[in-house]
Amino acid sequence: MQNITFPKPLKKGSKIAIISPAGSVEIPQLDKTLRLIKSKGYEPVLGENLYTKYQNGYSYAGTEKQRINDVNWALNDPDISAVWASRGGYGCQHLLQDLKLTEFKKNPKWYIGYSDNTVIQSYLLRKGFASIHGQTVKTSSFGVTDQSYELIFDILKGKNLAYKINSNPSNRVGEASGILVGGNLALIYALLGTPYSFDFKDKILFIEDIGENFYALDRMIMSLELAGVFKKIKGLIVGGMTNMGKETENKEYEESYDSFTYQLIADRVSKYDFPTVFAFPNGHIYDNRPLIIGSEVKMKVDKKVRMEFH
Repeated sequence: MQNITFPKPLKKGSKIAIISPAGSVEIPQLDKTLRLIKSKGYEPVLGENLYTKYQNGYSYAGTEKQRINDVNWALNDPDISAVWASRGGYGCQHLLQDLKLTEFKKNPKWYIGYSDNTVIQSYLLRKGFASIHGQTVKTSSFGVTDQSYELIFDILKGKNLAYKINSNPSNRVGEASGILVGGNLALIYALLGTPYSFDFKDKILFIEDIGENFYALDRMIMSLELAGVFKKIKGLIVGGMTNMGKETENKEYEESYDSFTYQLIADRVSKYDFPTVFAFPNGHIYDNRPLIIGSEVKMKVDKKVRMEFH
């Protein structure tokens, strides 16, 4: 079994690096959360290219060199105690081949983010380090709950997570435990067959996504099927599936895309017997409660869903 290293709890005055590894951001988009970080007694330290913009078919937060320099600085600077991504978007895949963990290994720190940051979190877990799949510094257009941030600060203080949520009609009852892997489905799919893909053997898999047509969602789920992922995992957690299925031939599903999306996934995994949770509050949604990638999670799916992280 892989040994996973968890960073030490932060202390008052600890420095948190704020970086943009993928898409660009505007100053006003981060101000509220930067003030929140300060109010919790931590010192946000801004990456050199946090607000840089580089247009290359997409608005990146700097060139690949600029972004990798910021990420490697944040991960390896001994004065930094945690790394918080400003946002996702697209671009983290560019950085994987040049990530350095020389000093990070001596002083592991929490990496916080979701969406495109899934690939960095997969990289860290392959190296044996846990990370926080949670809200970025920038909030989404639909906002985020105060609790979504408060729970991240709880993790930074060293507290364990435990969730009790309502059941969903698509759930499959049962109990399972294993190390949590996953994140954004599009990035899990993009990493399949590469050295940076998650190891799915005996794991609990979490997936979430936004803005995918139903056929694209099905393609990604089928790729996991063909790669043998569902034969390997011990449990599946499906989070937010936002703005899915917008192709014109499926207009009838626009008002109920979540239930149709969940049913599509449930049908694809129906031949397996692992417990499955749908509508877990994490992803591109208002209630985006953090998960710990690399944590041992115990899940019990019945009339209520209970999860404990250790």
